[in-house]
Amino acid sequence: MLFGKLLPREGNFFELFNQHANFIVEGARAFISMIENYSNLDQREKYANLVVSAERSADKVTAEVNRLLHKTFITPIDREQIHSLINAMDDIVDLLQDATETMQLYDVKAMTEEVLRLGDLSAKCCERVQHAVSLLPKLSQSDAAEAAIKTCEEIDKLESDADRVMRSAMSKLFREETDVRELIKLKAIYEQLESISDRCEDVANLIEGVVLENS
Repeated sequence: MLFGKLLPREGNFFELFNQHANFIVEGARAFISMIENYSNLDQREKYANLVVSAERSADKVTAEVNRLLHKTFITPIDREQIHSLINAMDDIVDLLQDATETMQLYDVKAMTEEVLRLGDLSAKCCERVQHAVSLLPKLSQSDAAEAAIKTCEEIDKLESDADRVMRSAMSKLFREETDVRELIKLKAIYEQLESISDRCEDVANLIEGVVLENS
């Protein structure tokens, strides 16, 4: 009992979630800028480095959340929810970095319309994740809880849109791409980009669970 009284009663988890979500959006916007300026090698490298920087900053926040969990006696929401949420969020920015590095390593000839569309949907998902996360400290207010659920539903819809674009992109790729190497490269990139929206949906599902248990 004495040991428990000496531990902090509540860590600043919501602020850390917000910081991480900001880095997710930073990474997503840098990624979009990279693929929009893909033909310019200097710009490509500049924005790729910004994606990597966002991922590293997000990793530090994740480490801080996990460290704080070990030393905090009472948490604002369930400990397992905190652990699952920050790690699911970290998966998003990890995938942004993975997609960036894949493009650099594979040296794809040019960005396709499908890469741009999937990238745009991924970035929109990331922005909605940021918004949903920002509402977590306000769940005692009914309007904030409703807004969080609505935002999670928007993420689900964007993920479904990404699924449709992915299926169309794969169909077109295997019908029209005659260069086998380019086909393999683009297939990998499409799959990574679609995975970003999947991870955003995972975060949305976790936030919905937090809302239902705490609002």
